[in-house]
Amino acid sequence: MNRHIEQLYRSAKKRSRLVIGLMSGTSLDGLDVALCRITGHGTDTQIELLAFSTVDYDEGYKQKIKSVFAKRQVDLQQVTLLNPWVGVLHGQMVNQCLAKWNMSPTDIDAIASHGQTIYHCPLRQHGQSEFGNATLQIGDADHIAVTTGILTIGDFRQKHIAAGGEGAPLAVYGDYLFFTSKQENRILLNMGGIANLTYLPCSADASAVFSSDIGPGNTIMDAYVQRHFTPLHYDKDSAIACQGTVQPSLLDSLLQHAFFALDFPKTTGPEVFNLDYLHAAQVRSSTQHLSHEDVLATLNLFSATTIANAINFAAAELGDFCVYASGGGIHNPLLMEHILRLCPKVSNIQNTGTLGIDPDAKEAVLFAILANECLVGGQQPFGNIEQGIPDITMGKISFPD
Repeated sequence: MNRHIEQLYRSAKKRSRLVIGLMSGTSLDGLDVALCRITGHGTDTQIELLAFSTVDYDEGYKQKIKSVFAKRQVDLQQVTLLNPWVGVLHGQMVNQCLAKWNMSPTDIDAIASHGQTIYHCPLRQHGQSEFGNATLQIGDADHIAVTTGILTIGDFRQKHIAAGGEGAPLAVYGDYLFFTSKQENRILLNMGGIANLTYLPCSADASAVFSSDIGPGNTIMDAYVQRHFTPLHYDKDSAIACQGTVQPSLLDSLLQHAFFALDFPKTTGPEVFNLDYLHAAQVRSSTQHLSHEDVLATLNLFSATTIANAINFAAAELGDFCVYASGGGIHNPLLMEHILRLCPKVSNIQNTGTLGIDPDAKEAVLFAILANECLVGGQQPFGNIEQGIPDITMGKISFPD
């Protein structure tokens, strides 16, 4: 038997495992690295977040990814070169974290790598009937495994698509396995570049779980700041947006996209909601003259409105429920203020820290859960294909040599 398969077998038989979850989002801030001790599997999953770091990306990384990110026409050679390059870089960042945490690669059972999304393209977006849903992440897991010497599980989204899903959102699996409560109905709201939510009923009935992308979270706001307020990468503490005034006609124009009329579940990305979309909305509403501050104020309310609409829809038939938020949007006070104002049934939005998971680490932790299910799960029936949630385990295994 291959020694790596033997090691894989031993790891799967252990009561608990050390798994490093990696997440690199569309904001391109850095690589989130979460060291997790995971005990059990399925609905018995228990997680202890032992350490967490975000390793910042330098400007060179950001520019290289932006050259191929969310664009229909790119340099194919550049994509081919970046795939292993990102994998090696992510592996080196893991090694840096291990050194900082005084850990050895031999201490770690597995790395769970999301990779770097460069294009997300569901059928309803591309509209070509001969093709299905598609998505592409770069940062090859073989290169991470070889660079770190640690078994790596990656490319999670392809199985989701192969089984009839759209490749997103995947957070629903980890949300259900770890965050379901028998005491309260919960809505898990994640506000990264794109916002998504998961509804978790206190009945713990997997068939009643609901998850969907909502629309833009921070993606257009961040892109606008990066273009017009160099060297800033985002509107820290909503400082710029708070200086502006919302322009109703631009807001109405932004809300007209057909995506918002689609039934849940659905997925989207910066391929749709970007600065070109903003420009088209400004042309339609004759608001090209607005100050940058007014544009950011309007974009802030645009994201808040779509998020609030989704929460209100998900909660329409509910009595009591609690909202727990994560992602970069929780650090945008104006966005949070708007969402609360627009959600009359929500008196307070807590972050996932109150449930034991750092809200900035949540997505990386969720991919660690997916890796754990790939290794030892699969016995827990969970899925509702009508809600875009196939009953599957995900991930491809890469050995270190």
